[in-house]
Amino acid sequence: MFAAGVRAHYFASQLAARSMITRRRGLIVNISFWAAQKHIGNVAYGVSKAATDKMTADMAGELQPYGVTVVSLYPGLVRTEKVMQAAAWLDLSNSESPEFIGRAVTALASDPDVMRHTGAVCIAARLAIEYGFTDIDGKKPRPLTIADV
Repeated sequence: MFAAGVRAHYFASQLAARSMITRRRGLIVNISFWAAQKHIGNVAYGVSKAATDKMTADMAGELQPYGVTVVSLYPGLVRTEKVMQAAAWLDLSNSESPEFIGRAVTALASDPDVMRHTGAVCIAARLAIEYGFTDIDGKKPRPLTIADV
């Protein structure tokens, strides 16, 4: 969880930030989850997500003077291959396609005032309401809160 999560986000961001600083604009999106704020799953998962959110906040502060926005993006229940293998035991009524997360990133990248989000946790379904996009099936997933997870 640390190598594929926090470390991967850190190194990818470090590499991308160099050209973004030169261009004086850019967007870095780190995928995180509510486990950063509430015990979900196990210690390693929660600590890795909390580290991702802290890294996002600190990067945002350091990169803001260069016009680079950095956010943590929280998806809801994403219909990945692994989730779909367990679909018989899950309530997928408020789930999101992987493409929905891509639409959230696209909306952020297209926003000329995206800097207002820098350092923040952004909930994908809340961004859908703000920017007016839907999932690939036309559905509008309900934004989760910490109480929901």
